[in-house]
Amino acid sequence: MADELFGPLLPVLEINDLNDAIQRIQKQDKPLALYLFGGDDRDQELVLRSTHSGGVCFNDVLMQCGVPDLPFGGVGASGMGAHHGEAGFRTFSHERSVLRRPFWLDLPQRYPPYTLKPETFRRLLS
Repeated sequence: MADELFGPLLPVLEINDLNDAIQRIQKQDKPLALYLFGGDDRDQELVLRSTHSGGVCFNDVLMQCGVPDLPFGGVGASGMGAHHGEAGFRTFSHERSVLRRPFWLDLPQRYPPYTLKPETFRRLLS
């Protein structure tokens, strides 16, 4: 129970109620995935608002991994970034900004020594 589980074992913990489960989740590192079986829409919203995790699945196991358009990945100690579909493309790509400006539009007043008086500069900016 101290490390992530990647095997055929599923620990089962006894809890008093949903609030007890949420408190236990909040005390640990953020999980890769969070599953809730049962409960109504209000319980599901409470879990979503009160916890952080890589993904959430209600009343099923691993189904979100089979939907290519849903990003799957961790947050915090369970990983960073996501994969599947567009999310995977963005995670494993580097978006680089590029600005191109021609020299012919360059104004000498942009560089020191500054010769514009402060009031003239303020008028130009307004």
